[in-house]
Amino acid sequence: MRRSLRVCLAAGCVLALAAFTPSTDYVLAAFSNMSPGETVRGWEPLSFEDGPRTQYSLVQYGETTVVRAQANRSASGLIRRVTIDPNRFPVLTWRWKVEGVLPRGDVRRKSGDDYPARIYITFDKDPSELGLADRVRYRAIRALGYDDVPVRALNYIWANQASEGQIVPNPYTNWVKMIPVQSGNANAGTWQVEMRDVVRDYRAAFGEDPPPINGIAIMTDADNTKGSATAYYGDMRMRAR
Repeated sequence: MRRSLRVCLAAGCVLALAAFTPSTDYVLAAFSNMSPGETVRGWEPLSFEDGPRTQYSLVQYGETTVVRAQANRSASGLIRRVTIDPNRFPVLTWRWKVEGVLPRGDVRRKSGDDYPARIYITFDKDPSELGLADRVRYRAIRALGYDDVPVRALNYIWANQASEGQIVPNPYTNWVKMIPVQSGNANAGTWQVEMRDVVRDYRAAFGEDPPPINGIAIMTDADNTKGSATAYYGDMRMRAR
């Protein structure tokens, strides 16, 4: 009896401690707490040029709410501005689902730079730390009216065909690195839960320690391939290792 009591008391202490232990997660997206049909709170439109925009909406999926993205020869995203120390929260977790890949997608070519789903993470890299050529390029882009230009970003993508986990230069700029997490249609139509160590990926991609994370975006685009795609995005978190 006494032993059972001690076990129960110990279990109670563990539960009490757990209740008062600070969360080790940074919630990036809690779509499940939102209502279908309403605005995606805390997120804003992200577009890179004029043209058709991808449509994003909160929808009921099973017993939860997720974001549905529908692209038809279009390209745009949703972004949330954040300030996160990646050394404190280095692990990104999320879940997503696509209805299918874009047949003409090609991660290595500008004409194929489309993905049914991608997670876009930007970092607060000081442009003054760039090399001379990149600093000139950065000033030229700013002169064209682009004020919010990330000079370091990782893209976790659902590719048409690519070796999963490899780091691929973006066909437009070396400031962005592409990491295929899923490839092909083998897992299309089913929810996939992903986990990536952002700090390790950043070091492997850029050969340096990451600055603070200042943005995370979701994006479904099909403008370059002139195709169409539908994807679903669930909740996202940054976690301690």
